[in-house]
Parts: sequence; structure tokens; C-alpha cells
Amino acid sequence: MKLIESEKARAVSFSKRKNTLFQQANKLATMSGADVGVLLFSPSGKPCSNGSTSIEEIIDKYFKVKLEESQHVYVEGKSNGFEVLEDFHKELEALEEKEKKRKLMYKIMHPGLEIPQDKHMVEQKLAMKLRLKKVLEETKSAILTEHLKIDLNVAREPEEDESSETRNYHEVGN
Repeated sequence: MKLIESEKARAVSFSKRKNTLFQQANKLATMSGADVGVLLFSPSGKPCSNGSTSIEEIIDKYFKVKLEESQHVYVEGKSNGFEVLEDFHKELEALEEKEKKRKLMYKIMHPGLEIPQDKHMVEQKLAMKLRLKKVLEETKSAILTEHLKIDLNVAREPEEDESSETRNYHEVGN
């Protein structure tokens, strides 16, 4: 398989294959009861989407599940904050590698044209930033809670001798 040379033939092929892909996605959703969404960009950069429900709902649900998974993994197995940050770093590297490939492909397909911004990539990075912010807040909260427990354990209980001296002092002053 290779890139179709003619721009017109490429557009026709894209349109036909897109429609077939959307039909298959709808068929899968109907037969399985799954939420199915397809999101793609035409060769001209126009976004196209199709979903068994709203594509926005499917994307929101996807990000919500991914966020819960990352929090679950953090709570259950990732006691070390550095491991969580390493996972975020790997995910970011994968996104950046994907973006490099997209830009290279665009340069090949459209030499001399300015490369448009990938809005989906921006959304993914924003979602990742929000997840990271939440993990950092939870980590800070856990650290503060643990620190407070330590402080409470270190605090001295008042001794009886001191409390009776204080009582005697107040009685003498009255």
C-alpha cells in the first residue's frame, strides 16, 4: 500500500473509505452495544467524526476512564511519585513522537505549506496536564496528611505535675 499520487483520487478514496469506516463503526456499536467513536482528519486537515453517541461524550468518557485508571494505578501500586512522573514522561514522549511523524508526513504530502496545528494533540496534552495536576495535588495532600500524623504523634502529652502546678498558680493568683 502506498500514498495515492493524485490529490483528486486521494480525496475520492478518502471519502469512500471514510464512509465505509463509519458504517463499520456503527455496525460494531449496534451489534455489541459498545460506545464507538471514530475521529479522523481529512488530507486537507478537516476534522471528521462519527459516534454511536456524541463523539464528545465518547471522548469525555474515554478521558474520564483513563484518569480513573491512572489514579487507581497510583493509589494501588505507585507509591513512589517518581514512578508516576516517569509514566507521564513516557506518555508525553509518545505524543511528541506521533506529532513528529504527523508533521513529517504533512511536509511530504504538502511541501512548502505551513503545517496546521493538531487540535486533538493539543487536547491530549491538556488532558494530560490536568491529570498530572490532579496527581500532584493528591500527592501533596497525602504528604501533608502524613506529616500531620507525624506531628501529632510527636506532640507531648501534658504531664500531671505541670497541670497541677498550673492549677495551683491560678488558685494563688485569685
